[in-house]
Amino acid sequence: MAKYSPQEIENRKYFAERLNYLSQTNNKKQIDLHRDLGIPKSTLTGYFKGRSLPNPGNLQKIADYFNVLKSELDLRFAEEKFDLIEKNNSTTPKRKGVKIPVLGEVAAGVPIEAIEDIIDYEEITEEMASRGDFFGLKIKGDSMEPAIMNGDVVIVRQQPDAESGDTVIVVVNGDSATCKKIKKHANGLMLIPINPNYETTFYSNEEITTIPIVIIGKVVELRRQF
Repeated sequence: MAKYSPQEIENRKYFAERLNYLSQTNNKKQIDLHRDLGIPKSTLTGYFKGRSLPNPGNLQKIADYFNVLKSELDLRFAEEKFDLIEKNNSTTPKRKGVKIPVLGEVAAGVPIEAIEDIIDYEEITEEMASRGDFFGLKIKGDSMEPAIMNGDVVIVRQQPDAESGDTVIVVVNGDSATCKKIKKHANGLMLIPINPNYETTFYSNEEITTIPIVIIGKVVELRRQF
């Protein structure tokens, strides 16, 4: 059996986490990647389970598929991000970004602009900013691990509803906001954690109104510090 260095193990784990997260937030399944990218099912299984890393060709296909840099998927290509930053700073005009607040918590019924618990700021592109109102939220807890870790910052587009399969920020019974996947049914909805140590919760249509269950927005991006 091949022996892997701690760094190689970390690389495989990170790639699997990012691949699973991007697939979940884009409502894609392994079969979709197989069909759309032509990557064998057995190869994709190795990627999703953290047993193997993609070759450069497959990595580029996956990065293009989810519209991200290779460095956002694979730690082996981390220098890509830094090279790009250096080139942008030295040879091309710097693209203007839009700063959004990173919040420690949000609550139902409180306008984001009125919340004073701003712990940091993140930058998004003008193109993204033109598609809606956004804020960042620092995740507390491990219910969405391994896709979203405790302490990660997620970028959220404010919206009062979402589609089945979306990852959302939701407030239950006026408590602090939580991050969960949502699955809709005719008679209610399910809030689904990714971490198997946590249980899925179902709320009926009546409970959605009376508890209440309030969707604050949809998670569209993950920001993680190393």
